[in-house]
Amino acid sequence: MLAVAVCSALAGCAIAPPVSTRPTQSLPADFGPGSSAGDPAAASAVPPRWWTLYRDPALDGLVDAALAGNADVRLAVAQLEEAEGVLREAGANLSPQIDLGASGSRSRITGLGAQPVPAGIPLARSDRRLAASTSFELDFWGRLRNALDVARAQTLSSRYAADVVRLSLAGAVVQAYVGVRSLDAQLGIARRTLALRDESLQVVSARARGGLASDLDLRQAESARADAASQLIELQRQRAALEHLVASLSGRPGLTLAAGGLDGLPVPPVPPTGLPSALIERRPDLQVAEQALVAADGRVAIARAAMFPTISLTGSYGGQSADLGDLLRAGARIWSLGFGLTLPIFDAGRVQARIEQTEARQRQALAGYQKTLETAFREVADALSNVQAAAAAETELGARARAAGEALRLAQMRYQAGYSAYLEVIDAQRTANDAALAQVRGRQSTLAYSVDLMKSLGGGWSAAAATAR
Repeated sequence: MLAVAVCSALAGCAIAPPVSTRPTQSLPADFGPGSSAGDPAAASAVPPRWWTLYRDPALDGLVDAALAGNADVRLAVAQLEEAEGVLREAGANLSPQIDLGASGSRSRITGLGAQPVPAGIPLARSDRRLAASTSFELDFWGRLRNALDVARAQTLSSRYAADVVRLSLAGAVVQAYVGVRSLDAQLGIARRTLALRDESLQVVSARARGGLASDLDLRQAESARADAASQLIELQRQRAALEHLVASLSGRPGLTLAAGGLDGLPVPPVPPTGLPSALIERRPDLQVAEQALVAADGRVAIARAAMFPTISLTGSYGGQSADLGDLLRAGARIWSLGFGLTLPIFDAGRVQARIEQTEARQRQALAGYQKTLETAFREVADALSNVQAAAAAETELGARARAAGEALRLAQMRYQAGYSAYLEVIDAQRTANDAALAQVRGRQSTLAYSVDLMKSLGGGWSAAAATAR
């Protein structure tokens, strides 16, 4: 009863961690032009499996395979399992540990020693012992409870870190897949350009044999044809490299992707209005930084608890006898109770130095959280601006490609009619080829920026996520 009373009196002495988690940070209400801070319910929801919005079954399969079999994901899962084990161990430290010990021995003492053995006492004797023992630290100052909070924060941090890996991996797979499809479209343009220049070379060769074209025209046509062929080879090399990247990310070495194009990928979701800056709080990297701050707070409290006494209770209960059959009899009972107290008196400032170290780490965690928050806001604002600019540029690139195609048609007509030199046709071919490639790359940029937007928002957005925190 005295122990219970003492525990109750000292329970209020627990050192709570300093309250510095989730610091307030002054951020604009929205992400700038194009994203007003209106009603979040007006925003179009994007599902957690945001890559399905591109409506490509092959892409869905690649992302699913990557999330299931990628080595980085397996590493993150193993780290999470380790953190969960540490959390269970920290929770177990709050409960007493009970051990069961058993021992048996037989020994003989000398009968010829300096001290004679009394008559009737055997020289050889046996000893049997069976006892349950326990030890328990009284957590008056909250050291163990704060250690549990630290372990819980680390577990959550590992869980969010795994989400960061999954989000980054999904984004990398989609980006690489879009790159492959863009190169497929560019390869189609390069092949058409090469076929056109083969045809032009044949025409110029025929005209040169008939005396209607000069050797200069012929050499220019040959050079243009070789340039198109080398461009095709380089695009094939780039596609192979991206295909290998997709195979590596998805955990499928040797994967071969069938040829496709960007036409099958729909226009990405338009960023909705009513996109508040509070959405970035659901980003897993920001949650990792927040849990790091929670853990730093707990470590400060643990370091401060070292200035106070450590109080522990020990005890054992069991039996001891010479014969095994007497071990459980009443006369063989043994027990013990113990009380321990350790109080630092002089340590040359070691404890205070440790406290200052943990407080400095706490300030570092706070600065890291604020930096992550600011970076998240910037990334979302950049992604929104990039998506809008790329969509506008795509329209202009389409107009440029159509105009360049018409200019090529007119240049070919003028050359065949003898009104212009073949150099004008080569320039028109090069301009049309570059414009067509730029149009494809513009569409790739629009899709790639939409992936950046999904990643910067932590995997899409929803009205519930916007109002949850």
